[in-house]
Amino acid sequence: MTRVLTFAASFVVCIVIVAATAVVTAGVKQRFSDGPNRVFSGGPLEDGELYEGPEPDWVFTKDVSTIELQLLDPPLSRRIWTVAHDGRLFVWSGYMGSFVGQLWKRWPGQAEQDGRAMIRINNTRYRRHLSRLTSGDELDAIANAVTDKYPSQMTRAAIESGDVWLFEAGPALQ
Repeated sequence: MTRVLTFAASFVVCIVIVAATAVVTAGVKQRFSDGPNRVFSGGPLEDGELYEGPEPDWVFTKDVSTIELQLLDPPLSRRIWTVAHDGRLFVWSGYMGSFVGQLWKRWPGQAEQDGRAMIRINNTRYRRHLSRLTSGDELDAIANAVTDKYPSQMTRAAIESGDVWLFEAGPALQ
């Protein structure tokens, strides 16, 4: 009986090691790929036409569930929700006031320090600059636009308290 339990325990340990190795390998491999996948962050956004025209009318993002966002430093990309309001484009990160959010979500702090970013929507890339918003009357309307589009409980109070970090994805600085 002891041999059977030892074999079963060894088998389970091997399966866990193989599964963990596969997950780590997939995550590392994705970091060197063009853009993120559904689970892992990706490398720089390189494919797709680079938009060079006037400021876009972001209303088309109403029908876009996620965009790809890449900070220029570090050059990592991720999938993220977005909303347009009053002709402007916004992205955000929730749970920033929680331990897990602070441990897991590093991009908001990086974006606050260096807001240079690239976003890709429908295979078109846009140079942007992320500017954090922490107060103002417009937060109510932006939060309402978010909750109208997504299953989110975002509120002005959550933004002002720092539990949600809201960024305008404005034109790239020259």
